[in-house]
Amino acid sequence: MEKNSDKIVNLPNLVSFIRILMAPLLFYLALTQQPYWFFGVFIFAEFTDVLDGFLARTLNQITTMGSHLDSWGDFIIYITIAICAWILWPDIARREMVYFIIIVLSFTLPALIGFIKFHSFTSYHTWSVKLAVAVTVLAYLLLFAGLSDWPFRVAALFCLYAAAEEIMITLLIQHEHVDVRTVWQALKYRRSNT
Repeated sequence: MEKNSDKIVNLPNLVSFIRILMAPLLFYLALTQQPYWFFGVFIFAEFTDVLDGFLARTLNQITTMGSHLDSWGDFIIYITIAICAWILWPDIARREMVYFIIIVLSFTLPALIGFIKFHSFTSYHTWSVKLAVAVTVLAYLLLFAGLSDWPFRVAALFCLYAAAEEIMITLLIQHEHVDVRTVWQALKYRRSNT
């Protein structure tokens, strides 16, 4: 599917922007100790993450700007969630600190390495990241609802794998690309040297 790179204002981009605006609200809810509202806004923010991609494909409004905006929204929300978790549930966060660190580094290191190489943040949207995000969202809900902690530890491993794949993609490709779904696709880009 071809990207409409010249069109910046569209419905999928608006949905991604709404997700970015959820970050200050999440901070407010954490600082005012409103965990139930926090869960609700967190679930809504994750829903917008699914919705923007669905709308972009359905409406044929896939743009390079939209891919970047989606990635920025994801990065901002995931970092916000990690910080807010420490505010709302400090005992759980301390107990699971190693896994928190793995998850946070899994989202930050690939972005940082991509920025160093390409002087902009990457927007690969790999299948492994999509899976890691789904597992992590479920694990967050189970962990902070006090139902189970082992899914959070498993989620950290999924995130670690996804981060390793994104770093490998950055190291393999010569020029910045968006929507590189797997390391195999990166190898094809490398072979064609585009």
